[in-house]
Amino acid sequence: MNPFESVRLGQTNVSVTRLGLGTAPLGGWPEAMSLDTARQTIETAWSVGIRYFDTAPFYGHGLSEKYLGSVLPDQERSDFAISTKVGRLLVPGIERSPLFKGTPPVVPILDYSGPGVLRSLSESLNRLALDRVDVALIHDPDDHHDQAVNESYPVLADLRDEGRIGAVGVGMNWSEPLARFANEADFDCFLLAGRYTLLEQGALDDLFPAVAAQGASVIAGGVLNSGLLVDPHPGAFYNYSPAPDNLVAKAQRLQQVCQKYEVPLRAAALQFPLAHSRVACVVVGARSPDEVKDTVAMMQEPIPVELWTELKSEELLRSDAPVPMEPREI
Repeated sequence: MNPFESVRLGQTNVSVTRLGLGTAPLGGWPEAMSLDTARQTIETAWSVGIRYFDTAPFYGHGLSEKYLGSVLPDQERSDFAISTKVGRLLVPGIERSPLFKGTPPVVPILDYSGPGVLRSLSESLNRLALDRVDVALIHDPDDHHDQAVNESYPVLADLRDEGRIGAVGVGMNWSEPLARFANEADFDCFLLAGRYTLLEQGALDDLFPAVAAQGASVIAGGVLNSGLLVDPHPGAFYNYSPAPDNLVAKAQRLQQVCQKYEVPLRAAALQFPLAHSRVACVVVGARSPDEVKDTVAMMQEPIPVELWTELKSEELLRSDAPVPMEPREI
């Protein structure tokens, strides 16, 4: 698979590379990151051919956006796509973040109101040092569905109609509420984090049918399940917390099948989601230039068809899950 192939999001004119750089790690998860390391990581992503970058005010309480803003404005604006998120505003405060290390003295507060959306985007553009973003995603509106549909969405839809943004979506960790959004408004894309992976495919039952009916796209995030699909062992993280024993055991069984075919588990995990016709791209975080290069190599790793067949026969992968059916070319 070519990780640098350009594809459109839904029915919009926004194009993204099949591999995007997720930037939560740049915001200090799980450890603080220096500006120099962040810049080197972003510059490496650019140099290898990644042209889609996903960020959010929440990631490092503004750090992720600022780090991107130290690199991307030097590039031709039409050569890349960037998504950021709305639903959280950054206000003065010194509370320690439970997720991000090394954050500035601001804290996020939830705000899905129309004025809050406009303020959020304006402040994001300042941190990014850009005049526009390509995709605006409503971020984690788990307990704010009605406000997100009735207040956040109309503002974003107007901005899309005016040509000030190219696509509107929602980003969440759960597929069922995203399917509900897909059925209620004209969204272009949905960022699903951690719920359509080699480990779990429940989104086939709800989100994908809804997205297909609307002609929208899915952006697959968290495809390594917080590291569990990199090195499955007791204590490995899943959803930013130590993984339950049953999921560690399943991930280890997945790894055993991959080892039989001499395929790194993370290679199968990275490539699997892209077999679904509605998945436009995967976004993968990186904390160093070497991690960026490793991700690219794993996206290009040849995987025999027999591996996918065995995963299904062992009931480690759903029988109805689309899989890559041709060996990968390097």
